[in-house]
Amino acid sequence: MTQATGYRGSCFCGTVEFSLTGDPEAMAYCHCASCRHWSAGQVNAFTLWQPERFKITRGAENIASFDKLSAANNLPGTSARKWCKTCGGHVFIEHPTMGVVDVPAAIIKGFSFVPGFHVHYQETVHPMQDGLPKFKDLPAEAGGSGEKLPE
Repeated sequence: MTQATGYRGSCFCGTVEFSLTGDPEAMAYCHCASCRHWSAGQVNAFTLWQPERFKITRGAENIASFDKLSAANNLPGTSARKWCKTCGGHVFIEHPTMGVVDVPAAIIKGFSFVPGFHVHYQETVHPMQDGLPKFKDLPAEAGGSGEKLPE
């Protein structure tokens, strides 16, 4: 899947632009309530990238950030969600405890989204029968239980 030139994307209005190089670490669907609420959808299609493969190329000064866990509990954050201050379009999520940047698959131009699994499937409001593994929370490699649920 690697494209020598990489990928590009932007917020809804184009004020914030980014580039990606190489391949993502993972591509999957998240069913947790937090991602559903943030994405305003029943399922969130995400891609995870090593931070050095993601670069803001324009509009960095126009990015706002919010970490729900940190704000609610005065704790170190786990998911800093980033968006454009002009249009409100989502751009990326920093997951510092996992060491990855999460970029919504839908905003990467020319990208072929090929999901490998589902996470937080116990919270699903939109069951999907696609033959992919359905993790109750997260795969063990990502700090979860690794427990799989039936379709």
